[in-house]
Formats: sequence, structure tokens, C-alpha cells
Amino acid sequence: MIIGVVIGNVWATKKEDVLNGRKLMVVQRIDAASNELKDSFVAVDCVGAGIGEQVLVVTGSSARMALSNPEIPVDAAIVGILDQVEIPGLQN
Repeated sequence: MIIGVVIGNVWATKKEDVLNGRKLMVVQRIDAASNELKDSFVAVDCVGAGIGEQVLVVTGSSARMALSNPEIPVDAAIVGILDQVEIPGLQN
């Protein structure tokens, strides 16, 4: 799983039919230990996340399972909106 922050939306008027009605978000990965922002990617939103929210993202076959469709062409899915990340011994 990946911790990230939603930084934007993606709109695509032409896409695979199975993606119709699905919200696509741009997520920037966060290094949980250093709070450093890393690479960004597109993920399908399963939980109604908004821009600026910290989220939990699954990738690969787990993303397809989150969407209940093993055939959907998706590599990342937002499956949770985080309230807090706590790592004992580190100050964030």
C-alpha cells in the first residue's frame, strides 16, 4: 500500500467503457518517514477523496479487486482517506 496526497483530477472523454463513471485522481506519493513528496500517478477513487486529502492507495491486482473487477484496466485505486499517520519515534 502507498500513502499519498490527492493533488488533482483527470478528465478523459474517451476511455475504456468500464472506466465510465469512475473518478480519476492524480496522487503524489508521500514518504511516511520523512514526509517528502515523491512521484505522482493516476488512481481510480473508490472512496470519494478530494484534492488535498491524504489517501491510502493499492496497486496491481489489489486495485482491480478493490473495484470488484479483475478485468478492469486499472493499476492503482484509492481505498481509504487517512485521518492520521503515526510512526513512533518520528516527528511529522
